[in-house]
Amino acid sequence: MAAGLNEGMDPRRSARHPGESFEEFQASSLFCSRCRAARPVRDRLLLVLPDGELHEYLCAACGASVGSRRITAPLPNLVLR
Repeated sequence: MAAGLNEGMDPRRSARHPGESFEEFQASSLFCSRCRAARPVRDRLLLVLPDGELHEYLCAACGASVGSRRITAPLPNLVLR
């Protein structure tokens, strides 16, 4: 293996959390069927739900809806006394 190929990677972290390389993902460009090309997108909050939020991705060029994402809120820790 060449020196410096894995610089910046912590093998202990990846061994502890395999498959968890990020916590949240946000798209910067998506395919727009109206423009017939990949375009930058804007993220718009659509709904606030009891268990999270629903966001909509809009094409920055024409304003068409090109996708959505749901962000779930962590469950609160309940302490019973």
